[in-house]
Amino acid sequence: MRLKEKVSIITGAASGFGKGIAKKFSEEGAKLILADINKDELEKVSKDLDQDFFHVDVSSSSSMQKLSEYVLNKYKNIDIMVNNAGITHLPKPLEEVTEEEFDKVFSVNSKSVFFCGKFFVPHMKREKKGSILNIASTAGLSPRPNLNWYNATKGWMITATKTMAVELAPFNVRVNSLAPVAGETPLLKSFLGKDTPEKRNAFLSTIPLGRFSTPKDLANAACFLCSDEASMITGSILEVDGGRCI
Repeated sequence: MRLKEKVSIITGAASGFGKGIAKKFSEEGAKLILADINKDELEKVSKDLDQDFFHVDVSSSSSMQKLSEYVLNKYKNIDIMVNNAGITHLPKPLEEVTEEEFDKVFSVNSKSVFFCGKFFVPHMKREKKGSILNIASTAGLSPRPNLNWYNATKGWMITATKTMAVELAPFNVRVNSLAPVAGETPLLKSFLGKDTPEKRNAFLSTIPLGRFSTPKDLANAACFLCSDEASMITGSILEVDGGRCI
């Protein structure tokens, strides 16, 4: 088992990519703390995988602090932190996005990584080990129009990954990122605006391999980057995009 006994926190674990990553990590022997704001779905995933869970709002300092305290009090350790929770605003011209929408997207997608640094990194530095994985997007590398501020959060996450990797390398803490193309997840409809065959085909025409990403695709990549097999990899942005960013 590639992640045997590794204490791993996955945010946004109740659905989509996070749920897929949780399933793979569980199969590979990790001790999981599944974290999400959707308590009902979170409890279902926790029960299905027979893994621990914690109800959290990743955009809240107090909520993230409570998550870190819960994990350290119960498990005395944090090996892996997967910052997967994310949202988007609906496709629209950048000037039409409201301040409320902007603040919400940045709070969930970007501020959550800041809280990871504030509440989880200190333990990893003390222990001189750890792996952090930020789930970014091809939107941060090759942005599409009308998702301007969502794209910006993912570009922010990519830069945060690289600068965290440089700063934390002396402490043997690795920080990497995945950049998936749009996937078969609950967010797909939000990216498309309307989930119609025409919209899907137009989107798929920009992906050389001709399909959307899946939670399994992300889970396999995440497992590798968080495992000891990737012990020499830090600051990397792995595109899981079917060639979208070529």
